[in-house]
Formats: sequence, C-alpha cells, structure tokens
Amino acid sequence: MACLNIFQEDSAKARNEQEECTFDGTVDRHGRPAVRARTGTWVTGILILVNQGLATLAFFGVGVNLVLFLTRVLGQDNADAANNVSKWTGTVYIFSLLGAFLSDSYWGRYKTCAIFQVIFVIGLVLLSLSSYIFLLKPKGCGDQDFPCGSHSTFEIAFFYLSIYLVALGNGGYQPNIATFGADQFDEDSPKESHSKVAFFSYFYLALNLGSLFSNTILGYFEDEGKWVLGFGASAGSAILALILFLCAIPRYRHFKPSGNPLSRFCRVFFAASRKWKVEMPTEEEDLYEVDDDDCPGNGRRKLLHTEGFEFLDKAAVVTENDREKEDKESHNSWRICTVTQVEEVKCILRLLPIWLCTILYSVVFTQMASLFVEQGAAMKTTLFGFHIPPASMSSFDIVSVAAFIFIYRRVLDPFVARLKGTKARGLTELQRMGIGLIIAIMAMVAAGIVECFRLKYAQKDCPHCKSSSSMSIFWQIPQYVLIGASEVFMYVGQLEFFNDQAPDGLKSFGSALCMTSISLGNYVSSLLVTIVMKFSTRDRMPGWIPSNLNKGHLDRFYFLLAALTMADFGVYIVCAKWYKSIKFEGKYEDANSKASDEVIV
Repeated sequence: MACLNIFQEDSAKARNEQEECTFDGTVDRHGRPAVRARTGTWVTGILILVNQGLATLAFFGVGVNLVLFLTRVLGQDNADAANNVSKWTGTVYIFSLLGAFLSDSYWGRYKTCAIFQVIFVIGLVLLSLSSYIFLLKPKGCGDQDFPCGSHSTFEIAFFYLSIYLVALGNGGYQPNIATFGADQFDEDSPKESHSKVAFFSYFYLALNLGSLFSNTILGYFEDEGKWVLGFGASAGSAILALILFLCAIPRYRHFKPSGNPLSRFCRVFFAASRKWKVEMPTEEEDLYEVDDDDCPGNGRRKLLHTEGFEFLDKAAVVTENDREKEDKESHNSWRICTVTQVEEVKCILRLLPIWLCTILYSVVFTQMASLFVEQGAAMKTTLFGFHIPPASMSSFDIVSVAAFIFIYRRVLDPFVARLKGTKARGLTELQRMGIGLIIAIMAMVAAGIVECFRLKYAQKDCPHCKSSSSMSIFWQIPQYVLIGASEVFMYVGQLEFFNDQAPDGLKSFGSALCMTSISLGNYVSSLLVTIVMKFSTRDRMPGWIPSNLNKGHLDRFYFLLAALTMADFGVYIVCAKWYKSIKFEGKYEDANSKASDEVIV
C-alpha cells in the first residue's frame, strides 16, 4: 500500500512538472499560457540557430562579393562600388527598425519573421534570375579577367530592386529572430535563464558559421565568375531556412505585441509638458502607478522609478485636477502616465548615448566587406598555383569569432569572475563593448601597417591593381583575426545589453538598435570615403582610395579610422559611467541594479 502511494505521488509530481507553465508570460500559438515541457527551450532554440545559419549563408552569399560584382559586372570603380555596398548594407539594417516596430506593436515576432523571410526569398530568386537572363552578358563574363559589357537602365533597375528586396527581407527578419530565439527561454526560471544568456553567444556563432560557407565555397565560385551558381545557392539556402522555421510552429513560445510604442512615448512627453510647473513630490510612492493587471506601458513587468530626467517624472505626478477627473471617470493617459511608462522613455533615452558610441565601431567593421577585399585583390592571391578569392579571407574572421567565443565563455569570463569573487559573471556587457573598441583600434593599425608594406612591394606603374604587389594576401590575417575578436566583445555584448536593458514591450527594438548601429556605420563609412576622396584628390592627386590602389594611400585611411575610434572610446567611457540600468519590480530590482555599477574604469 505504501509503495502504491509513493507511485501515485511520483506520478502526480511528474504530471504537474509536465503541465507547469512558464513564469515570464509567454503563450503558445493558441494564446494559452505556454507549457514548459511542450514548448520552447533548446528544441526550438537549436532550430532557430540553424535557421539563422542558413539565412546568413544566403545573405552573405550576396553581400560578401557584392563589391566585386559591382566592379566586374556593372563596371563601377572601386570608390563607387565601396560606397554602394556601404549604402546597401546600411539599408539592410535600417529596415530592422521597421521589422522591430511591426513586431513589438502589432504582428508579434513569429509572424514578422515569417513574412520578412518570404520577402527575402523573393529578392534572392529575382537576383538569380536577373543575373542569369541579362546581367552576365556576354556569356562567361564576370571574372577578374573578363568584365561584362554595358547594361540598360531597366536591367540596372531590376538588379537594384532585387538586392533591395533582399535588404528589406533580411533587415526586417534579423532583429526579430534574435529576440524570438531568446523568447524560447524563460528568464524567470534559473535553469532556462542561463540558457538564454548562452543563446546570444551561440546565435552570433551560428551567424558566423553560416557565413563561413558563403565566404569560402560560394566566394570562390563567384570570384571565378559563376555568379548565377552563387546567387542560386543563396536562394536555395533561404528557402530551406524558411521551411525549417515553419516546421516548429506548434512548439514556439510567443509574447503578445504590446501596442504602438510611439503613442506611449508621445503621451509621456505631452503629459510632462502640461505639468512643467508642477512640483515633484518628496516620496517616489506618490507617483502614479496602476495594478499589475492594468499596466499598459510595459506589457508584462512594471518598472521602478530611477533618478534622472526629472522633467519626465512630472508626467506621473498626480495633481488635484487629476484626482477630480479620476473620481468621475478613468484617468486620461494624455494627462497622467504611470511610472512604468515614464521609465520606459527614460530607458530608451539612456540607451541612445551608448548606441551612438557603437556606430563608429561599425565603420571599422564594414571595411571588412569593402576596402579589405579591395586591398586583398591588390596583393598576391595565389598559393601553390591556387587562386585565393580576396573575399574568402573573411573566413579568418569567422574562425576568430568561433575561437574567441569559446575563449571568452570557457576561460576569460570564469577567470574574471573568480578575480571579482562573483559566481554570476565576469565582465559586464558595457566592459565587453569597451574592450571591443580597443581591439578594433588594433585592427585598423594592423591593416594600415600591412598596406604600408603592400605599397612598398607594389608595382607603381601597374595599370590595374589585380595582384600587382608581391606581398602575399595572407598578411591580411591579423587584421581579420582582430576584427573577429572585437566582434565577440562588441556585437555579442551589444546584443545581450540591448535585449537585457530594453523594456519588455520593446525587446525587438533593443535588438534593432544593434542592427541600426551597423547600418549607420555603413552610411558613415560611405560619407567618410566621399569626404576623404574629395579632399585628397586636389591638385591632380589620385586620392587615398583611387581605382589603382598602388597610386593611393589606403594606409592613411586606416590610420584615420584608428584615431577616430580612439576618440570614440574616450566618449564611450564617459557614457558608460553615466548610464543607469533599468530596474524591474520584484526580484529583478537587485539583479539589474548591479548591471551599471561595473563599467569601464
């Protein structure tokens, strides 16, 4: 009898564990509370990582050699091609804001990811067809020895339509897939919360492993002029990624969209401006807040009051007029806002200076897809008779990312945690981002030194830059490795930081900030190249970045970027010390209040 009772108790316990719901408010596809055992975790997390790897393979199958496609197929010079690639890449990440807005406000992350992946596939299919039908004419053109002929306005327009559909699809999908993957782990569960932190590192690793194939195999075929094969493989990879993403519909966890954040922000500023003469109460408890079930601003968890931006706090001050109106009817959200709504606005305002400091890092990062490739094309690209495509050198960046993710998670972070005497983590996200800036400076110095020696061994009177220096392309390895190391500290830390510090109703927007910093970095890079070329081509000088790099001074441009990044690092230290972390109600208050205490010193 006792054995029977024990068996029944064990069965009931197992049944309760199977039916246990998540604590963070996620729901299943039917809108019911998500059951922990039947949804989310690494089952869907791994599928999303594979989806990210395949989608990245497809995207970089186009992006990694786009600068060579523009010069060899469309006949653009090096400066114009580098600028167009920067603008296109920048547009990709500008569209991330659109995707984040639709996701957080109306569609939810799953629907947004699915729709933009369909657009991504359509763009890749059109790009493959346009290349096959009319861009690669005459037949066999497009390699380094046989450039293509001229094209009509319609053909050029169709090409740009295709690649900007790719930009729209990938841009709208990227910030949401990262956040959607993190949604599969319950951060209120001790076990799953650790998995959520690890997910961002593995997500960035999947991104880089996906681009490894496109940078090597696809990069090689495209460098040999087989553009249709490369673009077709990218389209096939994107289709497979979409199919896999749709396969896990029953197991996904979802957060319901929280409404238009722009409306909430406008209400806070409007209410604060109406009360600009009102005096602040001495106690924080006197500021207006509602019960958990009625909190409209944050979506799930309430935010605690923090110091700073006192003007905005006046939006939550309850005046006698507000009390009279509240007695007669429900409060007017344009007259009085909750503390949570006010803190939501404060959070975004505090994130902006940190975000602005990451833009110049993205200027450094974008050189890998443009000027690094052009620099490599002007070096010796053969090894034992085998041609090394310049774009495939970014494989060393990918290997560096994989290696430094392992080094950071398994060696550096535990070591720093032991030195600090903490069990949770070693370096904070802000510290890691600062280290990323320092390594980026080292990368630009390394690239400048390599260019100095490349020019030393170059043939100055060479009419074309291709392989016109006896210096091996493998001397570029240090700059690629340093860029990869800086990515692990900057971009992975940035993903974690913006996702952790964004309010619950703006998680996708937090991820979009990471993408937008890359976007603006590309635009700033394009503007910087234009300014440098304008001032360096005076008095009949060829400029720092001419079509024939042997007649220019690309090294000076790299050293200029190093100097600008060093100045940016100084500003970043000030912003990191000023930053105050978001504070959630309850157990999150203590954990999150420590986030901004440890910054770069």
